[in-house]
Amino acid sequence: MTKRILNRKTTEAVGEQVNVMGWVHARRNMGKVVFFDLRDRSGLLQIVCVPSELDEESKNSLDKIRPEYVIKISGTVQNRAEKQINSDLETGAVEVLAKRIEILNECKTPPFEIDKDTSAVNEELRLKYRYLDLRSARMNQNIRSRHSITQSFREFLIGEDFVEIETPVLAKGTPEGAREYLVPSRLHQGKFYVLPQSPQQFKQLLMVSGMERYFQVAKCFRDEDQRGDRQPEFTQVDLEMSFVEREDVMDLVERSIVNTIQKLYPNKKIQQLPFPRIDYKDAMEKYDTDRPDIREDKNDPNLLAFCWVVNFPFFEKIEDGGWTFTHNPFSRAVPEHREWLLNKKNIGEILTTQYDVVLNGFEIGGGSIRNHEAEALRCVFEVMGIGAEEISAKFGHMLEAFEFGAPPHGGLAIGLDRLVAILQSEPNIREIIAFPKTGDARDPMMGAPDVVSQQALKDAHISIDTE
Repeated sequence: MTKRILNRKTTEAVGEQVNVMGWVHARRNMGKVVFFDLRDRSGLLQIVCVPSELDEESKNSLDKIRPEYVIKISGTVQNRAEKQINSDLETGAVEVLAKRIEILNECKTPPFEIDKDTSAVNEELRLKYRYLDLRSARMNQNIRSRHSITQSFREFLIGEDFVEIETPVLAKGTPEGAREYLVPSRLHQGKFYVLPQSPQQFKQLLMVSGMERYFQVAKCFRDEDQRGDRQPEFTQVDLEMSFVEREDVMDLVERSIVNTIQKLYPNKKIQQLPFPRIDYKDAMEKYDTDRPDIREDKNDPNLLAFCWVVNFPFFEKIEDGGWTFTHNPFSRAVPEHREWLLNKKNIGEILTTQYDVVLNGFEIGGGSIRNHEAEALRCVFEVMGIGAEEISAKFGHMLEAFEFGAPPHGGLAIGLDRLVAILQSEPNIREIIAFPKTGDARDPMMGAPDVVSQQALKDAHISIDTE
């Protein structure tokens, strides 16, 4: 029995009998001869159906076949006539003369045209039928490009002696600035897990464990109000390193980004290398934002203008007159302001070791050198007005861990969704996520969120307030 081969492999099989399978991308009737464009994961292939070459069952099947039918073709690979060669296709110099046609599955009329760019189609409709939207060439390429970018970062970091480690997604609440998704514990009534906004605490604890270099492609969650181009779940390339200073982390991250772009997007131009450094204060004074778009030509779609924004204020005032962190409570103050933090003086002037990487006006990553000393971390919480009992309850595990020889460490997380969207020249991150939510956190395809049974609520010790 002849095995199936991919469409792209037919260029190496001229004169051979092959089996190809896929979806009917397009059908063209040219008198008695019928042409199909057959689509599989490797691309398109022209199928030629001449009735005299087909058995009776295949002739009957031929009359039924419509776009998006799933079919199997058994036939002979042949060179196209010179005038019929399509130089835009990888398989454009060959075609398969069908000998037998088998319909593997039929397809209802799709709610929109799949053989065209679907970006103009109503987005709610596209999300409801996302599995069809992903068949379109642009969306298919977006997801495959996302895979290639992810793999590029993974291979780079492994080459730098990083270890890929998965951290839990059922965790304890953390003060990272956004509302968290709660997961009720059935076994521990009245208690809750949260879905992590980031692997922050786990990756720092991995540094305490002696792993030294960690990374993961991490799924993160934030229960935010509707905010345009945001998603309740998103993906980060997350990393942490021991025995480093700020410049060490920034250098490694910059090299990983440049490596990925030069390898996968040779048509893109990076405006300046190394990435320029801009103080937060200067960015606000010159650009009125801490995410400056420094492109010299904003009309050039292939121009990538990266920069680092550094020297952020550690704390900012809140409405009640107290203080909160600007980025991350686990950050370390710059060395010259360490004593201010320990003595809780000049709070508004303390700078953090935070560093954000910005691309074309979008923040695509952020990190810092961390507090690895229990005393300094405790002072951060005290500046924020958190009492000793609450500090112990919420962060006692971190403070205790730092008493067991925690090394100096720092890290960063790259926002994979945003980076891919920019590199793919897409207007929003929903275009590069396989199954995204709407702007108001709904999934039209699955119908989520949804109600659950009274028994499920009872098991989780939950009652719904309908007032």
